[in-house]
Order: sequence, then C-alpha cells, then structure tokens
Amino acid sequence: MNPFSSGTRLRDMIRAIRASKTAAEERAVVRKECAAIRASISENNNEYRHRDLAKLMFIHMLGYPTHFGQMECLKLIASPGFPEKRIGYLGLMLLLDERQEVLMLVTNSIKQDLNHTNQYIVGLALCALGNISSAEMARDLAPEVERLLQFRDPNIRKKAALCSIRIIKKVPDLAENFINATAVLLKEKHHGVLITGVQLCTDICTISPEALEYFRKKHTDGIVRVLKDVANSPYSPEYDVSGITDPFLQIRLLKLLRVLGDGDTDASDSMNDILAQVATKTETNKNSGNAILYECVGTIMAVEDNGGLRVLAINILGRFLSNRDNNFRYVALNMLMRALAVDSQAVQRHRATILECVKDADASIRKRALELVYVLANESNVQTLTKELTDYLEVSDPEFRGDLSAKICSMVEKFSPDKIWYIDQMLKVLSEAGNYVKDEVWYSLVVVITNAPNLHGYSVRSLYKALQTAGEQETLVRVAVWCIGEYGDMLVNNTGVLDIEEPIMVSESDAVDAVEIAIKGHSLDPSTKAMCLIALLKLSSRFPSSSSRINEIIAQYKGSLVLELQQRAIEFNSIIQNHQNIRSTLVERMPALDEASYSGRKTGSVPAAASTSQGTSLNLPNGVAKATSPPLVDLLDLSADDVSTPNLSGGDPLHDLLGIDLSPASLQSGTNQAQKSGTDVLLDLLSIGTPAAQNSPSMPDMLSPTLDKQNTADVLDILSSPSAPSTQIPSAGSSSTMDLLDSFAPSSSKPDGNGPAFPSIIAFESNTLKVTFNFSKQQGDPQTIVIEAHFSNKSSNVYTDFIFQAAVPKFLQLHLEPASSNTLPASGNESITQKLRVTNSQHGKKSLVMRVRIGYKVNNKDVLEQGQISNFPHGL
Repeated sequence: MNPFSSGTRLRDMIRAIRASKTAAEERAVVRKECAAIRASISENNNEYRHRDLAKLMFIHMLGYPTHFGQMECLKLIASPGFPEKRIGYLGLMLLLDERQEVLMLVTNSIKQDLNHTNQYIVGLALCALGNISSAEMARDLAPEVERLLQFRDPNIRKKAALCSIRIIKKVPDLAENFINATAVLLKEKHHGVLITGVQLCTDICTISPEALEYFRKKHTDGIVRVLKDVANSPYSPEYDVSGITDPFLQIRLLKLLRVLGDGDTDASDSMNDILAQVATKTETNKNSGNAILYECVGTIMAVEDNGGLRVLAINILGRFLSNRDNNFRYVALNMLMRALAVDSQAVQRHRATILECVKDADASIRKRALELVYVLANESNVQTLTKELTDYLEVSDPEFRGDLSAKICSMVEKFSPDKIWYIDQMLKVLSEAGNYVKDEVWYSLVVVITNAPNLHGYSVRSLYKALQTAGEQETLVRVAVWCIGEYGDMLVNNTGVLDIEEPIMVSESDAVDAVEIAIKGHSLDPSTKAMCLIALLKLSSRFPSSSSRINEIIAQYKGSLVLELQQRAIEFNSIIQNHQNIRSTLVERMPALDEASYSGRKTGSVPAAASTSQGTSLNLPNGVAKATSPPLVDLLDLSADDVSTPNLSGGDPLHDLLGIDLSPASLQSGTNQAQKSGTDVLLDLLSIGTPAAQNSPSMPDMLSPTLDKQNTADVLDILSSPSAPSTQIPSAGSSSTMDLLDSFAPSSSKPDGNGPAFPSIIAFESNTLKVTFNFSKQQGDPQTIVIEAHFSNKSSNVYTDFIFQAAVPKFLQLHLEPASSNTLPASGNESITQKLRVTNSQHGKKSLVMRVRIGYKVNNKDVLEQGQISNFPHGL
C-alpha cells in the first residue's frame, strides 16, 4: 500500500513531516501527500474527503499552497452529517476569506444551516459567517442572524451576537435592524450572552448616531444597574477571576458607558455614582482589579465634566506609577498624557513621580515619561524640571541622551525666563551631551548670544571655562571657538563682568591656545576645523602681538588633504601677511541676526521668500560628505559646508572667504544682471555708497561698510592668484555690474515681474467650494510655472482641518508650499492661499494636467472633494 495514499491518516502524515530532517525532505513528503489528495479529489472519493481536507488544512498551516482543495470545503458543507460539516466549515474559515469569489457558492448552504433543526449545525454556520462574511453575504443572511438573536439556546444567541458585530461592520446600514434585538440582550442573565450583547451595543452606537441617541435615553440607567449588580454581586465560582466577579463583563460595560457618556451631560450624571463606586471599591492587589480600574479611569476621562471624579481617576494613575510592574507604569503614563487635556493641574501634582519614571531602567517607560514631562513644562516649573533633567543627563545612558537633550533644549528655548538663564542651561547641555545635540540647537544659542550685547563677555568667559573641561563635545567646541573669535578681546580684558560670576585671568596666549587645542583635535570634522581657522583669523586682528604665532598655526594647514581647510589656510595666510591694512575691517564683529525671523524660519512660519535657499548636498573632493548648510552657517561663515568645492586650477581666494562664486561663468551671468542693477560689484559686495535694499539674514557681514578706495584695491589684489584666470571686473564708471550675492540669496517664491502674464482660471468649483488659479513665470525659465491657488468657501459653515493635495503626470514636477491657514471662513469672507511650483520637462510638447483632492471638516464630519484640472491657459 502506498504510504501516501488517500487512506493515510492525518497523524501518520504529521509524523512523517516531523520526521523530516531537512526542508527538502519535508517538501518531498508534502508534494507526495498533495499528489495523493489531488488524485482523491479527481476520483470524487467521498469516503476520504473529510480526511483529505483535514490533511490539507495542516499543509496550509505549514505555508504550502492549498488552493486546489477549496471546493472540497463546499462539498463537505453540503453533506448532511455533522462531522463532515464541521470539517467543511473549519476548512472554509481556514482556506478561504471574504475576497474569494468561490465564497458566493456557499451562501445558500449557510442559509440552510442557519435554519437547521440541529443547534450545533446552526452554531457552525454562525461561526463561519462571523469569520469570513463579505458585505454581500451579510446583506443576504442578516435576517436569519437577527432571528437567531432570540433563539432558545444561550450559546446560539451568543454566537448570533458575535456574528451580528461582523455584519454591521461590513454593512453599517444594517445596524438599525439590530437595535431592538440588542436592547433585549442587555437584559440577559447569562453572562456569556450579556457580554456579547454589550459589545454589539457598543459597536452599534459607534456606527449609528441614531442608535447612540436611542440607547442613551432608553438604556443608560439599565446598563448602570447591570454594572452595579455585577460589581456588588456575591462570590460566584462560575464567573470569579482572582476574587473579582467577571472582570471581562465589567470592562465591557465601562467601555459602553464611555461611549454613552461622551458628549452627553445627562447620561454622564447618571453614571457618576457607579463610576465612583468602582474606582474606590475595586481591589488593587490583583491584575483583574487593576484592569477594571484602568478602564474606569478611561471612562471618567471621557464622560462629561466632574472635577472630583477626575481627581480620583488621576490619583489612581499616580498609584499605578508607583507600582513595580513596568506594564502598570507604562499604561499610566499613556493615560496621563491623555488626561492632560482634561485636567492638567491634577496631573501636575504627580510631577515628581513622573520625573522618577524618566530615570527608569526600562527604555520605553523613560521615553514615555520624558514626553509627558515635556508636555507638563510651563513658565512656572521650567527651571525645576530643567534642573532635574540636566542632573540626570550626566548619568543617563548614551542611547537616551539624544532624546533627553533635545527635550531639555526645546523646553529651555520655549519657556526661558531670561537670556542669561537660557545661556547657562544650554552650556550645561552642551557640556554633558554636546555630541548628541542637533545643529539647530547651537545655531539658536549663537543667535541669542549675538542679540545680547551685555552678555557677550559673560558668554565668552563661560564658554572658555566649559571648553577646558568638556573639549570632547564637538558642538560645544564650535560655539566656544566662534565666541572666542568674535569676543576674544572681551575674554582677555574681562569686559562686562557680572555680579554673579567670578572674573578669570586669561591672556592672549591662553585664548589662542584654546583654539589651537581645538583645531588639533583628531575627532573633529572639517567644518569644525574650518571654524577654528576663521576664529584664528579674527584673533590675529584682535591680538596683534600674537599675529605671527597665529599665522604659523594657520600655515600648518596649507598642505591639508581636506581641500576646504587647505584653501582657507592659504587665503587667511595671505590676508595676515600681505593685507594687514584691511584685515581688521574684514573681521569686524558680525551683526546680530534677527532673532524673531530666525525663530520663525526654524518653525516654518516665515514665507519662502524669507528663507534661505536649500541647494544640493556638497561633496569634498577627498570623499568627506557635507550636508547643505542651515542659514546661520552662512551668517557665521563657520564651516566648509557653506561654499562650493574649490577649483584648484582657477580657484579664487575671496570665493571661500565670502562664500560666493567668482568663476568666469558666474561673472558672465552676473554681468547680464548688472545691466539692471546699475550698482558696482564691489560697491554691492562691500555695501559701500548707496545702501543695499535688504541684507539677506543668512549672508556673512564680515566686511566693513566704510572701506576706502585703497582697501578696495587691496581686496582686488587678493584675487590676483597665479593659478586663477584673469577676470575683468567692471568698475562703477565703466558699466553696471551684477549682484555677486545672487547665487547665495534666498530662494524667493515671488516670480519675476517681467515674465509673461497668463489669465486666471477657475480650476475647481462645487456647490460649497471655489478654487481659483493665478499663474506667473520667472523670466528665462519657461518650464517653471508658479501657481497661486485661492480657496473660497461658498457655504455658511466654517471649514476646519483644510488640506489641498495635487498629483501630476511623470513629465511634471510639483512642489507644494504650506497653505496660509487650515481654517476656511464661511460665506467667502476670506480665502486660503497656497503656492504651487510646477516644472514641465515637456514644455511646448505636452500641456499641463492635474488631479486635485481637497479635504476638510464641517461640523466634525470629514468631507472629501476631488476633480481633474485640464483648462490651463495655452502656452503654460
């Protein structure tokens, strides 16, 4: 006899599979068994059909394909016997799902079984329908299921309730058909039926507002009474779990009360007493009791206002925080985060316990507690919270320092009472975790220091002291080196000593030593070393007596393998040796950056015209990758990231010093612009003569506005490098010149006024919304179109959470700027504007086309409108 014939028992097949020592042996056993099953199916062997399907299900659970046996499930379901039907329905639930078209063939069999006289067969049909019902099956079989909700046997009623949940989720319109039957289930004495009835009621109320209103008015008191009976019932072995009577039913009832009480004062008032009773009388020494308490807290937070209950609920969460079990603390932190929106004052009383959770050994609890502390921070407690977190920063795990330092810096920046406290706290963070701090943090610190003239001396002295003890923190090194370069004379002369600080004696040699030690740090990246070179250049002017020593330090990097450092060293060496008459002017103190505009740009609130150009990532020739510099890097002239890669055959020293491009191509391009500006290149570059219209906040102002003609000639001498091609720079008298800073200016979204004009169009219009497009193009760039979209609300309702999305074909590139608002006033009183930038790579060959989708909320209901725009003006 073939060991893998249809007569092989399931246990024999399992034994053969488990005896396989390799995956190949297992696959061989499965292939032979599948071949035997196929043969049996083709022979229509009724005797072994149920055995074949049982083996097929085991093969399916091992991950092998079994689609060839799906029809066997239907044949077994149609069999009259219970054992065959049981295997058939089990195979139906395991081998098929609602997406299978063959499932339509079984609908009639399930309908017949739902009306069968044998309650066990009825139960099989209900289980199958509750697991794999599709929307079509739900519509066809809903009447039979609704009838079975009143069946005599409680097990059938329970299964019918579970099946009803599947049906109303698949077809929400059918929910109203089950309202009356569900109301009857809520009066059941059998807990198994009652718990399914409560869950069915919860789902119906979630789906149907009408049902929710009905159960609120008619059955809230009854549900409260059921919960009271269960909570106060005497010991019952059948439902007892660790001394608690049926905690599963109590939790379901609490969840239903949460749904009924949310937004309804009357329903909330009727359940206040039972919620207080459950919260105070439930035992807390067992997991089952704590699970009930957790759900009770969630219900108290969700129902309408009751101050005393909420304080009680938050105190329960406070006890959870003190529990040794990490699960209790984690769920308590999650719930407290939600409770902040309801009663922040009550949560503040547990601040000390929450701070202790930040120091927990469990990483997930630490992270969640830190997020909660961050949300708890305000002007009154920021100093206490910051001190606690900063003290912990010293001993925290390295992998946690990044998140911890980011939250501390954000809190300090948001709620700092004064600048001196802000500077002190940032220095502590940089000293302890400078290597984990993001660049935006120290940019902000430099901005604050530049805007506090009375704290320049204090800042540079504090940074100098911090540098002596925490020189391995690279971010701290950057800020300290920058400040020493800018305010080194204040450091040496003890200028602006405050009452709270102790004066220190620092000589010029000590200041230079600090920068020299920093630049020789092997762990520092090229951008930090470049900042050190700039600081040394500035100190050569601040400390004339140390100029020769500084020049020697800089000269050591003239042969650096990093071309940025090499070029900077050559340029700065030339300035110190040959151009001392303009050196002090070149390295004057940098102007303060506008603190408000920088903060706005960092949070994304300023328009694109005020933000710096993003550019593309730069790569050093020696393989050191550099990211695009943020705005402040340009202002400070700090790093190798702020300029293009130098050209060794034709590099210009001033190129690197000022961060501009003096290549012949750039000059030629600039000459065309010069004819419009009418300003001499050096007058524009050095801000001599007529003042510039507006200085870019991201451009370094290293030069003085008072250079004379001789100094201008000296600057031109710097450009006369033997390796650089001779460049004819037009003078003010001979011709108009270009703005050399154009390539470094912010990327403005405002189009050129000389570009071609196009008529506006109504891009989209419905009964409630109107969208108008205005078009413009930048001169010399026919492929790029700037679209200004105006959204107008024609209805009498305010639209909230407004969002506009667009999609274009592959030959178009689309960039969406942030909208002016996410709230659209009613009746067309105001409009939302949003800019789109579209680049047509097939300009002149293919026309613009765009699909749009607009989403918003009206009275807390989501609305989605969409359409296609193809009526763009000709020539775009």
